[in-house]
Formats: sequence, C-alpha cells, structure tokens
Amino acid sequence: MNGLIGLGGTLALLLALGVVAGFADRKRFSLRSLLIATLLVAINDALLTGLYGWMPDPIGGAWNWQGKLLGLAGTLAIAASPAFGFCRAGLTIAQAPGSLKAALPVAALYCAFFAVIAIMFPAGRSSGEEIAFQLTMPGLEEEPFYRGILLFALDQAFTGRKRLLGVDWGWGAVLSCFLFGMAHAFGFSHGSFSFDAITMALTGLPAFIAVWLRLRTGSLLLPVLLHNFGNSFSLFV
Repeated sequence: MNGLIGLGGTLALLLALGVVAGFADRKRFSLRSLLIATLLVAINDALLTGLYGWMPDPIGGAWNWQGKLLGLAGTLAIAASPAFGFCRAGLTIAQAPGSLKAALPVAALYCAFFAVIAIMFPAGRSSGEEIAFQLTMPGLEEEPFYRGILLFALDQAFTGRKRLLGVDWGWGAVLSCFLFGMAHAFGFSHGSFSFDAITMALTGLPAFIAVWLRLRTGSLLLPVLLHNFGNSFSLFV
C-alpha cells in the first residue's frame, strides 16, 4: 500500500506540473500524450515491484533482478509498438553523425562526477551479486525507460523546443529528469511522504547529462554505459 500511495503522489505531481507547463503553451501541448506518459510511469512501477509483491520471485537474491528484468521487458514491448519504435526511443547503437566529438568530453565529465562521489562516499565491501547487478541492471532498465519511451511520450506532450548547448530541449526532457530523481528521492512510509533533497540532486542532476547525451547522439548507448559506471564505480574504489 505504501508503494501505491507513493506512486500516486508522484503521478499527481507529474500531472500538476505537466498541466501548468502545458497550459502556458497550449498550442504545443497534448494532454493525451501527458496521460500516456503518466500511464507509462504507473506500468513501470508495477513491473519493478512485481505487481507490488503479488508476483512470486523465482529468481530471488538480495537485489531486485526480477523487477528490473520485468521493467526492461515492459519497456522493450512498448518500444516495439508502432506508436513508439526502437529508433525513436533511442534504442539503437547508431550515433548521430559527428555527435561523438561533442559527446565524449561530456561523458568524461559524467564519469568524473561519479568518481568524485565514490571517493567522498566509499561503498565499503560489496558482494559479487551486488557488483553484477550494478554493472548491468540500473542502466539497462532505467535508461530505456526514462531516456527512452518516457522521454518520447513526454516530448509528444510538449512539442515546444529551445536550443541550448547544441540540443533542442523541451519540457519533456525536464520532466523526465524530475521523475528520475523522484523515483529515488520520494516515497511514502509510516503514514507520511518523504523526500531526500541530496538524493534528488545526486540523481536528478546527472539525469540532465544523460538526457543531453541521448538528444545529442540519438542513442541510449552512452547513457546506459555511463549509468552502470556511475552505479558500480564506488564498488571498486
């Protein structure tokens, strides 16, 4: 029940912020697409939690392998539909022509950020399962969802764009980063909502780098690799 209430709070914030942003530019706003994006968040949350614990977990282990695999499967199924498409969701290894020259220095900045965090907050001893999980699942599941199908749906909801730092930004990019941060920093337990501003900053801000890389290269390849680097680097320091 706590998970459902937390999800409800996140979805309410998404709809509230989305409607405010959308009605500020009504001609380039689709409420239908915003509702589709909201539904995607709900589906992803249900899959990650194994339908909130109702599904058996034959994989087991200390880490949420089943939830991540279900979430990835759901994302790929949605991306395969004609309304989305793998390429339009960034699920391609092909990089936009000439984009790597600009993207690689930004990727190095991303790595440096997480290297500093790892040095400041060492993880301590880690199990083999934790290392295997962090090297694979976070980037493989979260990037195709947040920087893939969710970003695509939100970009359909808000079609206005502003050129900045070599890419075209819209409210969809901003809201996808907001939701990524909220997924890590916001929740409901013990009868009240909780919010961790530090966690929000440590997840939401790097999300903007990942979005920039996705928009600049047209691919999720670098965001996936860098995401897993960021999650696992501290385990080796």
